[in-house]
Amino acid sequence: MATRKRSGSGSKRHLKEKVVQIYESFFRGEDLTSDNPTFWDEFFLLKPKIPQLEAEIHKLTVEQLNNLKDNINLLVVQCIDMLGQEHHIRLVYALQTFSAILTTMYQRAGQDPSINIKFILLGTDNANSKMQKLLEHCSTVLAGDVPDSLKSMVIKLLLIIAIGIDNIDENPLVEYLMLHSLFEPLMQLLCTSTERQQHGYDVVMLLMFLVNYKKQESANPYVVKLSILDDELALNGYGQVITAALNDFVMSTFGGMQASGGGWLSSLTSMVGGIFLTSDETQPVVRGQRNMGGEEGMLLALYEASHLNRNFMTTLAHSSSAAASSAPPSPPATLPPHQTPPNLAQIQALDNEQPTNLLVTFFQYCSIVMADTRTESSINKCSLCFITLTCIVEEQFANSIMHDQNLTFKVQLYRLPMRHRKIVPEEPPSQPLASTLIDLLVEFMMCHLLKKFPGELYELCVGVLLRLLSYQKRCRVRLSRDWRPLWAALIALLKFLVTNESTLLRRHNIFTMAQQVVNIFNLFITFGDTFLPTPASYDQLYYELIRMHQVFDNLFYMALRYSTGDGEFKAEALRLANCLVNVRAIIQHFSPKIEVWLASQSLSTPTEDQILEVVRKNYDSLILKLQEGLEAYERYTERAHRPLLARLVRAASGAARLRADAAALRDHSAALLHHYTTIA
Repeated sequence: MATRKRSGSGSKRHLKEKVVQIYESFFRGEDLTSDNPTFWDEFFLLKPKIPQLEAEIHKLTVEQLNNLKDNINLLVVQCIDMLGQEHHIRLVYALQTFSAILTTMYQRAGQDPSINIKFILLGTDNANSKMQKLLEHCSTVLAGDVPDSLKSMVIKLLLIIAIGIDNIDENPLVEYLMLHSLFEPLMQLLCTSTERQQHGYDVVMLLMFLVNYKKQESANPYVVKLSILDDELALNGYGQVITAALNDFVMSTFGGMQASGGGWLSSLTSMVGGIFLTSDETQPVVRGQRNMGGEEGMLLALYEASHLNRNFMTTLAHSSSAAASSAPPSPPATLPPHQTPPNLAQIQALDNEQPTNLLVTFFQYCSIVMADTRTESSINKCSLCFITLTCIVEEQFANSIMHDQNLTFKVQLYRLPMRHRKIVPEEPPSQPLASTLIDLLVEFMMCHLLKKFPGELYELCVGVLLRLLSYQKRCRVRLSRDWRPLWAALIALLKFLVTNESTLLRRHNIFTMAQQVVNIFNLFITFGDTFLPTPASYDQLYYELIRMHQVFDNLFYMALRYSTGDGEFKAEALRLANCLVNVRAIIQHFSPKIEVWLASQSLSTPTEDQILEVVRKNYDSLILKLQEGLEAYERYTERAHRPLLARLVRAASGAARLRADAAALRDHSAALLHHYTTIA
């Protein structure tokens, strides 16, 4: 080992390892290979010193980087060549070295956009052939009979490439992953439980990022292949990884549960105790909620599969025991530092040993995310939840599963405590998932009537509800449930819009939203006899409309006021006034008859049953206008939501970079070296 003296001093420097001296010489531009033809074979037998390697690259100016491009090109080419070698130590050290170079160069590019990563790493000659060779080696490892740690290192390398730049469309190296697709070997890793347990989270994240690369501008092979994938094992594996990751989030929020004793209900009581909603400024932080935002990637992966692949709807409903060993937990690397993964006993307590599926977990996840709309990040996640629900409820098969009366689940949704209600701990009912989804939508509608009104989220929420009711009307499905909470939530929304019209109109077109809500009531009025569970439910609908007539009267007068003026909302206000015709006909028909009956009975405060009896006796003389097309809606298209999806991909990329630490790579490397040394 060489030692150097400080100039003007007799003190000695610390001894430098040979590999560090090579780094220093290499990045000074020295030619280390001319006098030593076996230099690279020897170099890749030396254990990499990643911090020192990264420090040497960070020292260089942009001009020095460009001047050293030939040296860096050579190092990259040698790393790629070593990936095809049978010498295991060289293979492992080449992977470590190349990963460190990529990570550091992406960091430099993030600091200075003028740095051309592709030019510095690959040069101008044969860049495609170099990357082709790299990806061929990666494919061989992923599909081969090799240790799991080696596959993990390759997947980490590919992830470093995919998440190197916030805007993946501007990442020049991802283009090569499009030209030389790794879709098949990656999906194959999801087919077996052992490999899925080791690699599932990273594989699904990698696929999600690659699907989002210029997905609208070119023929992205990952979009095409994901959309036509029909391998049930692969799809179920993909779904199980998402289920496990979202379940981690649910468990971290509802944490502190015990396998015995009070179980879910006692923990729910303790979690929400003392928390209540006072205003939009003091909306509570959900206790235990993680701030890392690491689940955005899994949420995007769920959205992409639900949006692109109709076969994935079978996976959504694929039932399994929550505690089954076939559903692997996401690896510890998916959790933030210092957070312990939930144990098996917690999972059993969470689901009360009930059968579960991805839809159940997703609904629970949505109930937590939808409780918080205070920040841009939480609104983005909430929007994506509603968009994913929209894709699901547009699919016939998913709807048939959710409405199957023989397929019921006990789903504990998170409910936000508020001043006007207390959360009474109770076991959730066993019901079809469509009924649980309606409960979820009702909960959202009732909890966010705030000054900072999230109008776009309410539009998405009402859109999901319309699609669900359209399926029920179209297929004459009678869902056995109490519909009054839904009607009460819709009326509360209309009342809020009317009460706060002047404030809301500055940011939202409340007439369009009000028309959507009124048309849902029109759907119940015109076709409710085909999908409401009993005639009594239809009677209750009329009772609620009559009881809350003041809300509809005020809504009509507001629409009339704007429709007779010359303001920008004249056309929308006129359409709203016209769609209220049947609701007003019901109110104007029954109100006088109820008053006459009250006078004849000398009553001032009738009971609900007495009013319902008057309603039943006077249906025959009621005249309503037949309204067609109430269940019609425009099928979901991604175009309008591209900016939202781009923001979420950036957030997921940033969160993934925070988790992609060098320690994990070193652990895989150490495990591999131990494995190969033992074999030797």
